[in-house]
Amino acid sequence: MGQTIEIKKVTPVGRVLVIDTDRSLTGQDGESFTGSQTASQVDTFPARLAVRLFEADSEVDYVYAMSNAVSVRRRSDWDPASMAKASDVVAEFFRVYPD
Repeated sequence: MGQTIEIKKVTPVGRVLVIDTDRSLTGQDGESFTGSQTASQVDTFPARLAVRLFEADSEVDYVYAMSNAVSVRRRSDWDPASMAKASDVVAEFFRVYPD
């Protein structure tokens, strides 16, 4: 149930990973979060996504979502496995049940 979000492009820029999707996650205003605790205090889709990203990778320390893009910052550089994990979290965000 739910739809997979198509990931159009994943771009690492230093410690920031920009994930471009086919779907809007916010309105025109972006939302930023600096930790799972701050994100869990807000009940919006970007906040819920941020909580999942923080929980999926303990190195993630900042998430910013605006329109159809999500920027995720890590304390250390991105490697292929961590980029794939973050992309999967975003892609499966609207999925209620796995395949």
